[in-house]
Amino acid sequence: MIALDGLSPRHQALINGIESFLLLGKHVVDGITIALSKGRIFEETLPLLTAAGIEPRENPETSRKLIIPTNRDDVRVVIVRATDAPTYVQYGAADVGVAGKDVLIENGGDGLYQPLDLKIAQCRMMVAVPAGFDYGHAVRQGARLRVATKYINIAREHFAAKGVHVDLIKLYGSMELAPLAGLADAIVDLVSTGGTLKANRLVAIEHIVDISARLIVNQAALKLKREKLAPIMDAIARAVGR
Repeated sequence: MIALDGLSPRHQALINGIESFLLLGKHVVDGITIALSKGRIFEETLPLLTAAGIEPRENPETSRKLIIPTNRDDVRVVIVRATDAPTYVQYGAADVGVAGKDVLIENGGDGLYQPLDLKIAQCRMMVAVPAGFDYGHAVRQGARLRVATKYINIAREHFAAKGVHVDLIKLYGSMELAPLAGLADAIVDLVSTGGTLKANRLVAIEHIVDISARLIVNQAALKLKREKLAPIMDAIARAVGR
């Protein structure tokens, strides 16, 4: 920061603020911003960033900061909700990011360059029902099923393709509770080990799509910042291929 003799603390703070603002603007123009979400995606992306020579200075699980510096002055990480990562990248608030295929399918990945399946955060999108519920019989009889999910678009397309009549119920968490409480006949949700389903006496009975995290890139940044982005993307690709 610039320090000038004879200035009051108020004026010095103003100058420091202006300097910080100018540095922030310079970073937006010249630097690389990476959008990541907390949790599994952040943790499993770390080794890939390390392979590209990028190390966040703080852990978002313990830090309150939403913009995290790295060991490189020209690279920073912004912490966003998993569903918001594509939006930040699409509109240029971030140059590159990581998003689950489930988010990209559900919300649309138009305008994003998706060069790489990172093969992390892997799971499956499944239809699950209570143990003992004859899903196949209900479908054959043409029954109208109530299905709880936060993936309304994915579920709608899946059941429409199979000719199954459903009423979709939008939920944001604890999908497993919906059939147990009588809210729904089935759920559409991500399944990793299946432990949560088993603990709640649910059974995965229909596979929809395999899910993993993707590298997403802003198309304008790819052109304007190719010199800085290309080495990062190449290093990540090599790390994924090992």
